[in-house]
Amino acid sequence: MSPDLKISLANVGKLNPNSLEDYLKVGGFESLKKTLTQNPDEIIDQIQLSGLRGRGGAGFPSGLKQRFTYDSCHACPERYVVCNADEGEPGTYKDRIIMENDPFLLIEGILIAGYSIRGTRGFVYIRREYYDSINKVENAIKTCYEKGFLGKNILGSNFSFELETFYGAGSYLCGEELTLLESLEGKRGYPRIKPPFPAEVGLFGKPTLVNNVETFSHLPFIVREGAETYARLGTAESKGTKLFCVSGNVNKPGTYEFPMGITLRRLIFDVCEGMKEGYNFLGALLGGAAGTFVDESFLDVPLAYETLKQKGATLGSGAIMILDNKTDVKAMFQNILEFFKHESCGKCVPCRIGTTLLYEKSKSKLLESDLIWMAQEATYMAKNSLCPLGQSPDLPVKSAIKYFKNQLIES
Repeated sequence: MSPDLKISLANVGKLNPNSLEDYLKVGGFESLKKTLTQNPDEIIDQIQLSGLRGRGGAGFPSGLKQRFTYDSCHACPERYVVCNADEGEPGTYKDRIIMENDPFLLIEGILIAGYSIRGTRGFVYIRREYYDSINKVENAIKTCYEKGFLGKNILGSNFSFELETFYGAGSYLCGEELTLLESLEGKRGYPRIKPPFPAEVGLFGKPTLVNNVETFSHLPFIVREGAETYARLGTAESKGTKLFCVSGNVNKPGTYEFPMGITLRRLIFDVCEGMKEGYNFLGALLGGAAGTFVDESFLDVPLAYETLKQKGATLGSGAIMILDNKTDVKAMFQNILEFFKHESCGKCVPCRIGTTLLYEKSKSKLLESDLIWMAQEATYMAKNSLCPLGQSPDLPVKSAIKYFKNQLIES
């Protein structure tokens, strides 16, 4: 199997994203047709066997999430599928690439997921600033209704499914699945206490499957090619391909798709053709603002969930922000903490006060004792905040201190 095999980006540049005919010519909706000949249990078994994990950042096993939703409340007449296309993580723009270049792939993935959990309705929760993504997805939805791929008795089957878009208002917090559901219900974007989880009590109290755009884009491949074929890609615990958003002073920044396990060295110096003239590699921020800082010792560590976890780092959304010898690390560190302060909803005290304290401290002349205090504060927030936003500073604060302490402490 070619190491350059593409799944999410397989059709990018090969078709008109507004043309259903183009999508059908490259095998579009063949996986949906195959899905409709099987029972939901069989589809979920395939997803579980494939080893697919959520591509939104947490990396939870996708098949297991579908299984929980399918098994929840068998008497429930309504089940929902929600596509998280909010994509608010700084440095991340992979979902936008899929929606703007292959929106029918996303819809097919959502339909396969909807069938597998006995779903009745779906929503694409998309950030309002993604104007072109909205236009492409809504055009694709409209076309699918016209051609019988959405609505009642899809393709002559007993499966009926409705799909629509919902615009997010730009809140980073609404990228978290339970807060997103609050927003979808027309409420203020405040986090819910969990459990219960969406699979049990989700949108409007019904079983709900929430997945990321990239995750849905993998389902047609798994159904078409089989779980075993998919599982041969990647590493022992991180199967399939991953989209990596590389930004910074490299010669060819952009979004790239490779099997899990590719190294930073290959991404930067082969795929992105190295650092720009006058810039030397210093490190990277993996996973966006809520991710981890790493130094050059990570150049040959496989980019996979388990390998990074062993080193105390995280893959997150796949954002890779390159730091170089001219990067003002303290300014970047301060900017991240200001971002968290700005995006905190203020519902819980540990996050509301903690993000403010961390940001204000970052603006001062930092001593080693200040960094120790900041790490302790981040730990307290991680243990006591209601949602992932208040827990987010823990990783970037501690990893920045670990690898770039000298850049943070002013002489």
